[in-house]
Parts: sequence; structure tokens; C-alpha cells
Amino acid sequence: MHTAFVLAAVHAAAEEPGHSILLPELPDLIWGTVAFVVVLVVIIRLVLPNINKALDARRDAIEGGIQRAEKAQAEAQANKEQFEEALKEARTEAAAIREQARADGVRILGELKEQAQAEVARINAAALATIEVERQNALNSLRSEVGTLALSLASGVIGASLEDDKKSAAIVDRFLADLEADSSTKAGK
Repeated sequence: MHTAFVLAAVHAAAEEPGHSILLPELPDLIWGTVAFVVVLVVIIRLVLPNINKALDARRDAIEGGIQRAEKAQAEAQANKEQFEEALKEARTEAAAIREQARADGVRILGELKEQAQAEVARINAAALATIEVERQNALNSLRSEVGTLALSLASGVIGASLEDDKKSAAIVDRFLADLEADSSTKAGK
């Protein structure tokens, strides 16, 4: 129905003489221009500031987002550098701890060797002292037995009793001294 009305208006205008569809009449031009100016003023005064505000807010949000992203990236880079520095320090400290542990191990091993050598020396000294005591005891026992046997033998050869302790001790000591002198001259050859 609306199309029929438009077609009828176009057809009626075409039948009027001197009236063109493409060129409007002067009052239509004036009212059209006034309407256009009013719409343009409304758009410039009311709509355009809102559009500019929205565009400015969008631009600020984008710029702020970029700045925040740059700031976050700078912070991430700083954190990365701090982490790498801490990692480097931890590796250096670990190497120092390993070196200290090696040095302590060498020192402890040296101390243990010294203690073992001291213990060996102490055991050797104690063994030598025990051997010397046993040697002296054996020599004293041997002297006593050799002296008794020598006196018995000498009594049998002489046919006289050698019961005098001083004389018998002097004879035994002289006999043993001669034996020791003979053994030392033989050892020296």
C-alpha cells in the first residue's frame, strides 16, 4: 500500500507541467537545508562529543594497556634478571660449599692419618717396652739358671763345694761377662 502511494505521487508530479522530479522547488530546498542544518547541529553538539569521548576513552584504554604491558614486560625482565642473578649466586655458593667440603675432607683425612701414625707409634713403643721388660726378665732368669748350673758344674769339676754366695756370684758374673764379650767380638767380625 505504501508503494502504491509513492508511485501515485511520482506519477502526479510527472504530469504537472514545469515540475521536475530531480530538481526540488525553492521552498523544499529551504526546508530541506534547515532540516539538514538542525540535524547537523544536533549531531555536532550532542552526538559527536559522545563519539569523541568514546574514542578518547578507547584510545586511553589502548595506550594504558600498552603502557601496562610495557611496564609488566619491564618488571618481568627485572624479575628474570634477579632470578638469573640469584641462580648465579646459588651456583657460586654451591661451588664454594663443594670446595670447602673437599678441603675439610682432605684435612680430616690428614688428621686421621696423623692419629693412626701416632697410634702405631704408641703401640710400637708399648710393644718395644714390653719386649725389653720380657728380655730383661728372661736375662735375669737365664743368669740365675746359668749361674746355678755353672756352680753345680764347677763344684763337680773341682770337687769342692762352692756354697759361698759372694764367691759364687762373682764367678757367675765373670763367666757371663766373658760370654757376652765373646758374643760381641763374634758379632763385630
